[in-house]
Amino acid sequence: MEKYSRLRERLRSSGAFAETDFRAPAAATTAELCLAHDPAYVARVRRGEISVAEQRRIGFPWSAAMVERSRRSAGATLAACRAAQLDGCAVNLAGGTHHAHAAHGEGFCVFNDAAVAARVLLEEGRVSRVAVVDCDVHQGNGTASICAGDHRLFTFSIHARGNFPFVKATSDLDVELADGTTDGPYLEQLSDALDHVFRHANPDLVIYLAGADPYYDDRLGRLALSFAGLIARDEMVLGACRSRRIPVAVAMAGGYARQIDDTVRIHGQTALIARRLFGHGS
Repeated sequence: MEKYSRLRERLRSSGAFAETDFRAPAAATTAELCLAHDPAYVARVRRGEISVAEQRRIGFPWSAAMVERSRRSAGATLAACRAAQLDGCAVNLAGGTHHAHAAHGEGFCVFNDAAVAARVLLEEGRVSRVAVVDCDVHQGNGTASICAGDHRLFTFSIHARGNFPFVKATSDLDVELADGTTDGPYLEQLSDALDHVFRHANPDLVIYLAGADPYYDDRLGRLALSFAGLIARDEMVLGACRSRRIPVAVAMAGGYARQIDDTVRIHGQTALIARRLFGHGS
């Protein structure tokens, strides 16, 4: 998507980052993907054997480039998690593919980067508890489904009740908001929810999906947050991690504003806030 290249250039020109802060990720390996996904599904995606109906559910046709992009998106969130353990915070300038389930993709998501990254770090013994804090306007149904029953993983999603997916999964904590919810009520609900997350999850790593789509002028959102409200949201989530000394990896997730520059600005704010609070970027 065009927003990703624009975001990278916006951050490069901001003066807040050195060129060495930007790193191309390695693609997630098949073995890593299979820690969160059905091996048969991973194999069918790799070989281009997903059906027309499956491609329609994902939202775009199969191609070798699609597979590579999806593997690298998962690899980038994994790399951000590893960097965050060293530096406190790191950002994947893409990712947030939270609608991908164990055995199928949907909603423009092929592989679930947060679930893959969390499972890899757990398998490696780098962490013992991971919390996924999902502030995309859509529920993270794939993440909730993959992580259900795994007590090492805590999933939290705050989203528009009436938006896609219309049949929701069950996260460890779901906060459903009415259409048109504005800054004040949103931030109040988020603050209460974060207290619950940290109290019950006791994570030693957070993966934060910082969707730009709760913005009031987003084509696929139903909430009504302003630029200032989204800044306050990012400061609240990232500040909560910083104050508790919990590493946090950020993925951009969705953003479909009528003006693409608005989406890029919102995503850019997230990275700049992370830089300001943690003193470095990735």
